[in-house]
Amino acid sequence: MASLQNYSNSESLVASVIEIHDSIAKLESLRPSTQINSLFTHLVKLCTLPSNIDIEALSQEVHDMRLNLILLSGCAEGLLELEFATFLSKIPQPLNNLNLFPYYGNYVKLASLEYRILSENGVVQPKKVAFIGSGPMPLTSIVMATHHMKSTHFDNFDIDEAAIEVARQIVASDDEFEKRMKFVTRDIMEVREKLGEYDCIFLAALVGMCKEEKFKILGHIRKYMKPGGFLLVRSANGARAFLYPVVKEHDLAGFELLSIFHPTDEVVNSVVLVRKPIFQN
Repeated sequence: MASLQNYSNSESLVASVIEIHDSIAKLESLRPSTQINSLFTHLVKLCTLPSNIDIEALSQEVHDMRLNLILLSGCAEGLLELEFATFLSKIPQPLNNLNLFPYYGNYVKLASLEYRILSENGVVQPKKVAFIGSGPMPLTSIVMATHHMKSTHFDNFDIDEAAIEVARQIVASDDEFEKRMKFVTRDIMEVREKLGEYDCIFLAALVGMCKEEKFKILGHIRKYMKPGGFLLVRSANGARAFLYPVVKEHDLAGFELLSIFHPTDEVVNSVVLVRKPIFQN
């Protein structure tokens, strides 16, 4: 496997990513294991190194590989979170042991970054927040509620009932916290008027895996969210787009663009903040 380096040569970066993709695709299971963990750890490190790659200039073959790699990564990420969430739900005080999750530190950094961007745009202590695609480990909602938005009510939406149930069990360990944190098993495309209740909505990176699906979800949220409400969208930039879907400015038609931030450290997701205009043209 290629060694980690500064990839100024896009061709060598793509070749290394293809090699890892092919190794992952051959595996019978994406459940956490020494081999799976090693492959994805290497992939993440590779994709967060400085590079000058232009994702849009990739060949169709590499583009197809990238889309499949995002699907594989998303599935493996979900299985890893489900395993840890299930473990945490069975031990005393799971909320005090979230740091056992291997990527907990990244979530803390991302939440801090997102809160800074929100607060710079006037979102400090919103009354009600929705997180779409919260998964079995709703770490962003938990970190936000604990350290940043200390009076905010959070509604967490996910299409996976098993993920919602184990997340609910983790939060239920704290009576006061449970009052501020609700979990809903729903396809967000079936949620309409309720979206108008939220001051701010978070859209997880893996909600809408392909461009067409993401565009439909963004349009649906825009239609039903409250005028003047904020939407925070997680995206990816450069080589990080081998891990997560990309949301471009032109995908956000009908919104007022407030901020785009692309990380250069170990944080993977870009952060895009938009607002629904109070008065629509």
